Amino acid sequence: MAEAADLLTGARRRCLALPEVTEARTHGAPTWFVRGRRSFVKFVHPDEHPRLDPPHVAIWAAAPPGARQELVAAAPGRFFAPRFGGRDRVGMRLDAEPDWDEVGEVIVDAYLQVAPTALVARLDV
Repeated sequence: MAEAADLLTGARRRCLALPEVTEARTHGAPTWFVRGRRSFVKFVHPDEHPRLDPPHVAIWAAAPPGARQELVAAAPGRFFAPRFGGRDRVGMRLDAEPDWDEVGEVIVDAYLQVAPTALVARLDV
């Protein structure tokens, strides 16, 4: 199993590679924002979120309409509906050797949900 610090590093690297992304802590957890205003990914760890049931290391990411239901249905061991963040968020477990390409796709999809058109145009997706 990967260490939480390595998982955070992997998520951080992918988030900060996107245009005009900043990081700050919200509710005790690293969170990434577009232009410092709109969050699109939060890193969650049992040490910061002791009420996680079951305890896990994950990201909570903004998701396109309907994507959360599709992902959870297709891979319930990897994806889940976070208790916080509303219907437009999907949780993705990272604590069981994540597929970093898939994590990157979830992060980019989250970014696309909140970034302004001018920033989206700068992406090669």
